[in-house]
Amino acid sequence: MTVAAGIDVGSSALKTAIFRVENNKEILLSERVDRLLRRNPLTVADEAYQAALDTAGLERDAVDYVATTGEGEMIEFRRGHFYTMTTHARGARYMMPEATAALDVGALHARAMHMDSRAKVLQYRMTSQCASGSGQFLENIARYLGVTLEEVGTLSMDAESPEKISGICAVLAETDVINLVSRGIPAGNILRGIHESMAGRYVRLLKAAGAVGTVAITGGLSRDDGLVGALNRAAEEQKLELNVVAHQDAIMAGAYGAALWGAFRHDALMQKKSA
Repeated sequence: MTVAAGIDVGSSALKTAIFRVENNKEILLSERVDRLLRRNPLTVADEAYQAALDTAGLERDAVDYVATTGEGEMIEFRRGHFYTMTTHARGARYMMPEATAALDVGALHARAMHMDSRAKVLQYRMTSQCASGSGQFLENIARYLGVTLEEVGTLSMDAESPEKISGICAVLAETDVINLVSRGIPAGNILRGIHESMAGRYVRLLKAAGAVGTVAITGGLSRDDGLVGALNRAAEEQKLELNVVAHQDAIMAGAYGAALWGAFRHDALMQKKSA
């Protein structure tokens, strides 16, 4: 039996998960999401990890391996660190075993990953940091429009006349939005236009990465139903055999993957030591 924890440090939130792996069964013991809100990530990580342990009814010495991902390399009590793509692919496969690809849409980047049945990343593509297709960009637009992130998806899905938004960079896209607002264009039409612009870019990333079949969307924007709908429409328009699906726990993919890869690494090290 192996107990492993995964901590995913993002730019706006920190996710923590603890698993027990026994006889090839992966059992989730505890999970939580903590917003950073300009707090010290090291302090948040320590407090969140302790809270996750309390929920699982575990002491710190009961955990065999603590793995981090994202910006988690700075956490001192970790034993190992895994790349974001590696952990999101593993977390996606845990949540949706049928997934052959993952699309991680975070605050600053989007990453498209084609993976095999063992969650090994075969190919990947990612956006540039300045692209107008990130969670932070969408959050800024929502704030400007006076709506919450929770409202964005519904407003977008209910819109019937999406407005074309620049997909070149965030500055041009924000200028487009300001002009549309000044013309009295409804927020829903603006948001749907933004979703379609983002979706077009993301689907091209998936195509370039060789993705086919079921795509698990992960990261902070995985809860945006409007974006998920736009992605499937864009895939259909580009005649690609893709089905983008969001799991209810998709935001936890990085933490799940870190914990599960941590358990795998711990078992490998133990086998090597006993050989």
